[in-house]
Parts: sequence; structure tokens; C-alpha cells
Amino acid sequence: MEITAKEMAENILRGKNIVFLTGAGVSTPSGIPDYRSMEGIYTTSGLKEPEYLLSREAMLNDTEDFYKFISQLYQKNACPNLIHQKMAEMSQTKNVTIITQNIDGLHQEAGGANLIEFHGTLASCFCEGCKTTVASEAFINSYRHESCGGTIRPKVVLYDEQIDYFNIVRSQKALMKADTIVIVGTSFKVYPFASLIYEANPDAAIYAVNKEPLSISGIWEQYVGDAVDVFRLV
Repeated sequence: MEITAKEMAENILRGKNIVFLTGAGVSTPSGIPDYRSMEGIYTTSGLKEPEYLLSREAMLNDTEDFYKFISQLYQKNACPNLIHQKMAEMSQTKNVTIITQNIDGLHQEAGGANLIEFHGTLASCFCEGCKTTVASEAFINSYRHESCGGTIRPKVVLYDEQIDYFNIVRSQKALMKADTIVIVGTSFKVYPFASLIYEANPDAAIYAVNKEPLSISGIWEQYVGDAVDVFRLV
């Protein structure tokens, strides 16, 4: 059932043990576009899809294109927006866990406690050759590691890689304890992230806040619109 922004805000505020499952729609108000709306190499070439360009296969076989695409994801002027800030504020007074698909680091920057970056983060990089941690600034300048000549990459989960097992377990435990689960800014079609909902406490209230309605069994109510409209009332 669709409800108003005010009603959704009231639902969220009633929660005491809350899990937010967040996606790209949380960061678009910060000026970070989702992959498919980006002006970038795949839109100009018309040949390669973002799913491929964000894969380990691309990193190994089309390293130049992989690097050009990943480099565009670094938005150095982007700052946490009201949604990130409100979730972080709620974590000061309630038991809040944020499980995000986003790799932009904005939840971390906003001070969100109990944060699980399910797909990793662009803020940390390492060399595939010598496994040394490398500053993200070095990666933006070049994907070749000066020390060993290996390929530098961000600590993100690429499309053909495994999710960190520890992140899966932490997410499952948080969802099993939650009394309120809120899906925010995601179409909820990327797996295994979307399958996390099956780990939810059967008594938990499940809500969705997204610009497009979600067709997921178990959702109690949803607000179809901009998540900012809801979180400015939280």
C-alpha cells in the first residue's frame, strides 16, 4: 500500500531496532548518478555495459576501459545529503544498522554507525600484484602501482566476485534482530543484496521508499517518491 511521506516518516520513527537497506537513490541527491545515467565510456562507445565494465573480467582483459569507467565513479565534490545525515543521527538514539549497496563512502562520511558496505568502498584501494594498500588518489592518477607494476583497484566487489562472507553474516544477524526494515533508494533487483530480505525477522515491519514502486512480497507499506521528502520529516 502506498502512503504519504509523513506517514512513512512516522512508521520509521516508531522503530527501535531499525535496518536500512540503501541503494543509489540515497546518493543521487549528493550529485552521484547511478551507473546507467552516467555520462561515460559505455554511453559514448555504445559497446560496453556498466555490468561488464564493473567486472573482474573487464579489469583483467580491458584494463584501460575498466580504469576509465571506475575513475568516473569518484565524485570528489560529493558530500553526504540529508538522507545520510538523518540515518546517522538516528543511530545516536536508536539501534540502527545501515546495509548499503553504495560504494561512494557517503554513509561512512556522515557518521553512520553499524554500517555494512555490502559491495565495498571506493575509499580504499590495493594492488592486485603485491596486495599492498594504496591510497585512492594514487589509483585515480594511474592504475599501475609504482612499486611493483601491478594493477591497482578499489576494494569493491566486482560483478563476477564473491561478497565478503563477514558482510553477509553481519547483515543476516542485523535483519534477524530488526523490528523495522526500510528499503531506501533501490529497485532491489541486484543479488545477493536483494535476497537479504529473506533473512528478516518474521515479525519485522518492512517498508520501502523509492521513486518506483517495488514488487516484493512482505512489504507492509511504501512511499513512491523522493526519499528526501520522507527523511526531512524524520
